[in-house]
Amino acid sequence: MTQISATLVKDLRDKTGAGMMDCKKALEACGGDTDKAISWMREKGMAKAAKKAGRATSEGLIGSYIHSNGKIGVMVEIMCETDFVARSDKFKEFAKNVAMQIAAANPLCVSADQIPADILEKEREIYKNQTLAEGKPAAIVDKIVDGRVKKYQKEVCLLEQGFIRDDKLSIQDLLTELIAVLGENIQIGRFTRLALGEGA
Repeated sequence: MTQISATLVKDLRDKTGAGMMDCKKALEACGGDTDKAISWMREKGMAKAAKKAGRATSEGLIGSYIHSNGKIGVMVEIMCETDFVARSDKFKEFAKNVAMQIAAANPLCVSADQIPADILEKEREIYKNQTLAEGKPAAIVDKIVDGRVKKYQKEVCLLEQGFIRDDKLSIQDLLTELIAVLGENIQIGRFTRLALGEGA
């Protein structure tokens, strides 16, 4: 087994925010390779997150962000299981990042199942007409439309959007990592985005 130095463990902890023992275990499993250890922890995190998904979230906080020009403001509800986690720096940082994401990317809803059926139907109709107008063979029109609907969902659903600070990660990835690190079920609830002059 590879000897894992304390420096290596500390480095991984600084990068992930995970506990010392979890970092050591990940490095041992990946032969001391930090990048592989981060991927390994992410996969384990997904498994942990799935197990915690059913637990009640009655604590949390309201994250907020006001853009530097003072013309866009966001409030978002982030829920967790305990007040202790709600007060942690990692939780607060996540709430701030999610509020900034909403300000920048203007999502329609948190997840795909929240897109109103009439809006989805209208989008599907537009994509179908576009695809037919492009002269695509009728046999593959539905497949192309499905692909475009998925792309639309990625653009308008907060959890599916690429994170504005690192688009290799989705908001769902950030949430999964946070659940793995903090060990609680965490959910993004309601949000409100106000842009000066919009909807007036």
